[in-house]
Amino acid sequence: MPGLRRDRLRTLLLLGVLLAADLYFHLGPRVRRRLRPRERPPGCPCAHRAATSGPRPAARHVPPAEPDGGGPGSKLRALFAHPLYNEPEKPPLLGPEDSLLAGPEALRYYRRKVARWNRRHRIYKEQLNLTSLDPPLQLRLETSWIQFHLGISRHGLYSRSSPVVSKLLHDMRHLPTISADYSQDEKALLGACDCTQIVKPSGVHLKLVLRFSDFGKAMFKPMRQLRDEETPEDFFYFIDFQRHNAEIAAFHLDRILDFRRVPPTVGRLVNVTKEILEVTKNEILQSVFFISPASNVCFFAKCPYLCKTEYAVCGNPHLLEGSLSAFLPSLNLAPRLSVPSPWIRSYSLAGKEEWEVNPLYCDTVKQVYPHSSSGRLLNIIDMAIFDFLTGNMDRHHYETFTKFGDDGFLIHLDNARGFGRHSHDEISILSPLSQCCRI
Repeated sequence: MPGLRRDRLRTLLLLGVLLAADLYFHLGPRVRRRLRPRERPPGCPCAHRAATSGPRPAARHVPPAEPDGGGPGSKLRALFAHPLYNEPEKPPLLGPEDSLLAGPEALRYYRRKVARWNRRHRIYKEQLNLTSLDPPLQLRLETSWIQFHLGISRHGLYSRSSPVVSKLLHDMRHLPTISADYSQDEKALLGACDCTQIVKPSGVHLKLVLRFSDFGKAMFKPMRQLRDEETPEDFFYFIDFQRHNAEIAAFHLDRILDFRRVPPTVGRLVNVTKEILEVTKNEILQSVFFISPASNVCFFAKCPYLCKTEYAVCGNPHLLEGSLSAFLPSLNLAPRLSVPSPWIRSYSLAGKEEWEVNPLYCDTVKQVYPHSSSGRLLNIIDMAIFDFLTGNMDRHHYETFTKFGDDGFLIHLDNARGFGRHSHDEISILSPLSQCCRI
């Protein structure tokens, strides 16, 4: 019996030691962590390594504060401060053949444009017996839109470290407008619009060309619906509204992905009376303005001379939110090629294109010029990945600068039908990637 009692005592002592050890080494630290004030989580574990290993860069470029989503302390600004966005650009420019425009030729062209605008504006004022004390416009070479045009190269619409983009965004948001007009594709619809078509031509989507006091131009797309309003599930992609904020978000995403193929785009509150109606010389545009029952100034898209009016957009009572996308250089200076996408969708209520039913469709595409021997196919796959991330199913054409040949980058234009359904991933947009299996 005494031996049995000693064994029980030893067992109890052993259990006590184990319990004390568990409390000290395991439960104690957990309790102390719970009671300790909450601290900031540690930063990226690679940050110290990236800063200490290898040669230190001479200077880190941090883009200046941007007026649309890039203010001090913003996540976008912090992202562009990351070392990933401060690596030297590769490959470097090699020579004049890598730049889109020849500087002297472009400046001569723009000077002629300004002189022509001043002459026409003076004649317009004289015809209306209007007196104006405004001096003629002067072309300033340091303006942001000129520097943006001169900075376009075969590697993108702007360089990664370019300070011009921030300046251009600021100017588009704040400079006064001196003219407003329809875009060229809308003017081409004069008398040629068929209202029986299910798919409306691009001219009826209500976009305007605004010119600023520095003679720069931007495409204005007004706010058609609330920011958080999603595309109804029963809508076809080709009848969906165009979203101004999708254009803005697409520009920032394109920049984050380091494509730099979307023209700089910014949001702006436009006074539709002072900045559109009172500065336009287009009588058709003047005729579509009206005052709503709520005393708001409204205007609508109109298929000129033939079709019925589309849905109007209204200020509150004069201010209207919209997106402004910087114009690319004139086609006279920098010709562009518009090519139907091999993965174009069927723009009808029924029916499918070949790529939608043939999983080996890419084998056919790879045999057709220019996809057979250039980087064009890889650029199309890049664009498909970009469109997948934005949810844009409306990529029926793509454009490229003819100067850079078949290997030139594709310009990611017209992104207003993106970001329609935040909880839906349209896998079919990735068909170029899944069928070609290249990246």
